[in-house]
Amino acid sequence: MVQPGDCWLLAAIASLTLNEEILARVVPNDQSFQDEYAGIFHFQFWQYGEWVDVVVDDRLPTKNGELLFVHSAEGSEFWSALLEKAYAKLNGSYEALSGGTTTEGFEDFTGGIAEWYELQKAPPNLFKIIQKALEKGSLLGCSIDITSAAETEAVTSQKLVKGHAYSVTGAEEVNFRGSVQRLIRIRNPWGEVEWTGKWNDNCPNWSGVDPEVRERLTRRHEDGEFWMAFNDFLRHYSRLEICNLTPDTLASDRYKKWSLLKLDGNWRRGATAGGCRNYPNTFWTNPQYLIKLEEEDEDPDDPERGCTFLIGLIQKHRRKQRKMGEDMHTIGFAIYEVPPEFSGQTNIHLSKNFFLTNKAREKSNTFINLREVLNRFKLPAGEYIVVPSTFEPNKNGDFCLRVFSEKNANSKVIDDEIEANFEETEISEDDIEPSFKKLFGQLAGSDAEISAFELRSILNKIMAKRQDIKSDGFSIETCKIMVDMLDNDGSGKLGLKEFHTLWTKIQKYQKIYREIDVDKSGTMNSYEMRRALEAAGFKLNCQLHQIIVARFADEDLIIDFDNFVRCLIRLETLFKMFRKLDTEKTGTIELNLVTWLCFTVI
Repeated sequence: MVQPGDCWLLAAIASLTLNEEILARVVPNDQSFQDEYAGIFHFQFWQYGEWVDVVVDDRLPTKNGELLFVHSAEGSEFWSALLEKAYAKLNGSYEALSGGTTTEGFEDFTGGIAEWYELQKAPPNLFKIIQKALEKGSLLGCSIDITSAAETEAVTSQKLVKGHAYSVTGAEEVNFRGSVQRLIRIRNPWGEVEWTGKWNDNCPNWSGVDPEVRERLTRRHEDGEFWMAFNDFLRHYSRLEICNLTPDTLASDRYKKWSLLKLDGNWRRGATAGGCRNYPNTFWTNPQYLIKLEEEDEDPDDPERGCTFLIGLIQKHRRKQRKMGEDMHTIGFAIYEVPPEFSGQTNIHLSKNFFLTNKAREKSNTFINLREVLNRFKLPAGEYIVVPSTFEPNKNGDFCLRVFSEKNANSKVIDDEIEANFEETEISEDDIEPSFKKLFGQLAGSDAEISAFELRSILNKIMAKRQDIKSDGFSIETCKIMVDMLDNDGSGKLGLKEFHTLWTKIQKYQKIYREIDVDKSGTMNSYEMRRALEAAGFKLNCQLHQIIVARFADEDLIIDFDNFVRCLIRLETLFKMFRKLDTEKTGTIELNLVTWLCFTVI
């Protein structure tokens, strides 16, 4: 008996037994039920780029004396049930394992990247894909769909078993009576039942093949292994799964290995979770990755030149989060060709305008709520931008993007370089207009200086008259930050020149706030904030945008004018402090505890 919804895992465990080298990595050999038995076992699983060791005790869930979930036919063999328990622990619970695909299990047992093909819609080059996969030591599995539970393990008239996991172990082209015949070798892991159709072990067709070739193809025979015509394979089988292995998984030098790139990233609500192309105002804010395909495939038979690669986008830890009411996001990705003007640049996060004026060169077949979206592509050598996203904006999540390429490839995160360009013009009192001096005299009173409390009262009166900017007024905290930044003489108040500088800044900030507010809502959302910061002279990377949204936006992702001003003033202060301390212009500074504390309390 298998837990409902858990059969995908059982199929993956069955495939795992076919390769001893890979099995030994997941189920380390240094443990048994006899020697130094201590009632605990450890297993290793791949999780988003790392091998994780999971330890479990030997207590297994039972009902009426029988194992509740995965168990063997004999009932006395327990390693598969213990492996399942360790995998359930890794994912949070047995319940978290409900619903999945065999490819997910393939990947967590091997660290590979798994693709699958519906054989009724097989691509024209599938035979070549299979041959190359076998050259690379990939695990290949195939099966025949069942239409009802009654068909499980049902045997067809030509002795193929439905709903049963087979392995693909060979793919060859042979000359048969003057024509080329494509053959595929299949293995039934349980042995015994073998194909009785064309090209089976006893088929007379073999007499029409060169004896040397016949001997080479038929002498290495496991029980349950058989050849069949590739066309029969496509007709009789429903699905093919290929698990492409990472270079480190295969010890043998006889395999041609994939080149692997791995990139980690995240989507954060209001900052880097822009949704798909259907949301042009936010799509550009998603993380962006540069993939450089440098060498074409070595494939003289293929008229289509180019670089073959697989992209897999995995969302992390979603099974674990089911307990919190979360489930899989709907995810996908798009690939863009880098135009000549951006060639070789990795310090420019591509803008909204780029995506409005450039069409995707390729994209994932679909956006889907599976752990992983994966597709195979072939493109000319060159530079490409990959944009992974959730279907809708504002979905928090962590992801891992993997690129398996036939030849060498390079990758880089594309992000804006951090920089600030703000005007620091020194003016004298003589440059200030008489009307402003008169206004300052009225506002400042007898001490001829403006405190944070007076500043708040002045600014709030002005903001109350503005119809185009919605505001609850300035907080005393923002006013203190403004005074602190501009107070040159240490009085804790602003004199005429200092107030004039601040006044000029606030007018500039109001202009930016109005211009970015395209929908004339009188407010600014967190995605507009990125453009507003650029207009104010600040280029920041994705990580900083996430921090700014977390610090200055409300729960509806709105940044009001007070928080907008506070953010800009704080950024300007921090950049000025850094430049003052970075006397050698190295881009790094050393801080003692007092300086660090002074930095953080502003």
